[in-house]
Amino acid sequence: MPPHPLVVVAHDLRSAYNVGSIFRTADSAGLAGVVLAGFTATPEHRGVAKTALGAQDAVPWRHVEDVWTALAELRAEGYTVAALERTPDAIAPSDVPAGAFPLALVLGNEVHGVPPDVLAAADLVIGLPQYGVKASLNVSVAFGVAAYGLVERARAVAGSG
Repeated sequence: MPPHPLVVVAHDLRSAYNVGSIFRTADSAGLAGVVLAGFTATPEHRGVAKTALGAQDAVPWRHVEDVWTALAELRAEGYTVAALERTPDAIAPSDVPAGAFPLALVLGNEVHGVPPDVLAAADLVIGLPQYGVKASLNVSVAFGVAAYGLVERARAVAGSG
């Protein structure tokens, strides 16, 4: 089966364990790739490898120092850039327009989220409903929920849902 038309861009993540978890989810969901930007740890880091359990070898990945380089390259490849963040205009994964695929989903830092300038440059913002007091999910957990929702939407759009 070919990969789903979805790439994740992990920008300035502090935790190598979150990165490893993102690789596991990207592999499990059949995503097209992982882009690690800024100071996000790469699979050479022991914590990434420990958590990824080999998924880092199954999913194409690359590292770029500058997130803007990654976004420009992905746009040149035909990707729509979406940020995963809580904003008033965020849409659910199920509401992503059919024409938005292939999609590059940008994840932000565990504390600060997606930087405001990157958020402003995104073509769309995807959000998850929050019902609890903290109104927050771990970045790798939020990515997992969003990734599967986006895969479901992409498969429905493609007629293979």
